[in-house]
Amino acid sequence: MFTGIVEELGEVRSREGARLRLGASTVLEGAAIGDSTAVNGCCLTVVAFGDDWFEADVSEETYTRTSLGDLEPGAPVNLERPVRLADRLGGHLVQGHVDAVGTVVAPVPDLQIRMVPDLLRYVVEKGSITVDGVSLTVVHPLDDGFTVAVIPHTAAVTTLGHRAPGDRVNLEVDVIAKYTERLLADRTMPIQEDSP
Repeated sequence: MFTGIVEELGEVRSREGARLRLGASTVLEGAAIGDSTAVNGCCLTVVAFGDDWFEADVSEETYTRTSLGDLEPGAPVNLERPVRLADRLGGHLVQGHVDAVGTVVAPVPDLQIRMVPDLLRYVVEKGSITVDGVSLTVVHPLDDGFTVAVIPHTAAVTTLGHRAPGDRVNLEVDVIAKYTERLLADRTMPIQEDSP
């Protein structure tokens, strides 16, 4: 579980098959093999690390269903360690399970993202959404996406300040909204009576 508060702007060092090597420092503090780390909002497992890098194995499924497959050496990436029970929850509950890939329509500070129609029902004004692992607040839901206001600090310390129209970004909608929808759907289903 993550908060969507990016701890560090890392960079891609290399990608060889399934193995992705990332330059980092902050997220390596206390790191151990098997730890989870969010990379542009995707929960990955640390499989090797050194003084200023770590590696994760990324399945073809993850490369296909996220924007991680677009990454090349030198690309900046948002990095976050999982939340600890004693930490402040500064953003919102983020699983690191990407729901879809969106497309940047307009850059920061008024970032506009186009997204798949299936997820639009989870986008509400002042609701939470994660873009490349960054917890953001929706300003305007749109017919084909949403806008968020990105402050200069967030633009400077995350990949969002580097994003241009046409760039693909990872999206995760609010998990609480998905659970609420599921619970309400179950309650509105007609009750089947047992036949004699």
